[in-house]
Amino acid sequence: MAELILKPGKERSLFRRHPWIFEGSVARLNGRARPGDTVEVIDDNGRALARAAWSPHSQIRARVWTFDTAAIIDDAFFKRRVADAVARRTAMPQLAGQDGQRLIHGESDGLPGVIADRYGDTICLQLTAAGPDKWRKAIVGALVKATGVARIYERSDSDVRGLEGLEPVTGWVHGEAPEQPLSIDENGVRLGVDVIGGHKTGFYLDQRDNRLLTRDLAAGKSVLNCFCYTGGFSLQALAGGASSVLSIDSSGPALAGARANLALNPQLDASRAEWQEADVFEALRVFRKEERRFDLIVLDPPKFAPSAAHAERAARAYKDINLLGFRLLNPGGYLMTYSCSGGIGHELFQKIVAGAAVDAGRDARILRRLAAGPDHPIALHFPEGEYLKGLLVQAD
Repeated sequence: MAELILKPGKERSLFRRHPWIFEGSVARLNGRARPGDTVEVIDDNGRALARAAWSPHSQIRARVWTFDTAAIIDDAFFKRRVADAVARRTAMPQLAGQDGQRLIHGESDGLPGVIADRYGDTICLQLTAAGPDKWRKAIVGALVKATGVARIYERSDSDVRGLEGLEPVTGWVHGEAPEQPLSIDENGVRLGVDVIGGHKTGFYLDQRDNRLLTRDLAAGKSVLNCFCYTGGFSLQALAGGASSVLSIDSSGPALAGARANLALNPQLDASRAEWQEADVFEALRVFRKEERRFDLIVLDPPKFAPSAAHAERAARAYKDINLLGFRLLNPGGYLMTYSCSGGIGHELFQKIVAGAAVDAGRDARILRRLAAGPDHPIALHFPEGEYLKGLLVQAD
């Protein structure tokens, strides 16, 4: 096993059990290691600290598998880690009966670079770093053993793999494609899932609880769902008894998926749903000129700031969209606004939304802070895992 020697003082983050070791923290590598190989992490005094996956092409040069310096990283290691992650979800009463669940959430489950989402008897697996890429076969086998699913599709095609020096990898790694289109039941609403062509792993499971909150708020209200994708918030609003739901997205295929999802739910009143293909910013400016108003507005935009370096530009986009939202909101109405940008923290996001309310001339209050569901845990020593943040705001 090669030894990764740290520069003086760079061991402090590992004492706090942070799993990332950056390029600037590395003094040298003693021995040879290929991408994904396990290396022993040693401080400048020769003290062993952890065992990690080596990633020579990334700014994150190593990701810690374990702080147990005697541990062996082998198939049995991944079998234990995967089984533990699955068992934690099984023990969560909030997830009982949910067809769609995140089974592995990267660093927060002790498996850096591994995402696994379950949709009924299908898992969509995403490997984003050199370490798990090397251990693909062990991880797939561990998932099959822990869940008994019929099939696993790999969607390792995110841009971050390029930063790791890895090529995209997609395809069925266990079982075969299902004969029928894949769908899940989420809190009484049937939703289609496209693990091959959909965003991320095919669906945004992180918003499950927030979609349910939308249903709880929607009775008798006019609802505007912006960046609606395949209509998860929209359908829950209809299930909650919304008087009307207008859903906007710039993607025609996404809206086709949303209409298909509505067709999967004959119990919902389709006459109350309207779908609009448009740039959301432009559409909301038109609504402003037309003096349209809504009782409940959902703003769930794509990632404007992938990193802190993009925060300033992203802040302007978040400010604009929330300003438009406040201007279209009826007195007493609700704004559910989100950011999935890792480069925008909670405090900054609240400041952005507050500034938008001031510019819109609205007094408003936060009723609830919103986040991902419990199957997307955040390790206390890894705050970077908390990417989704949201606010439920009521405006006078």
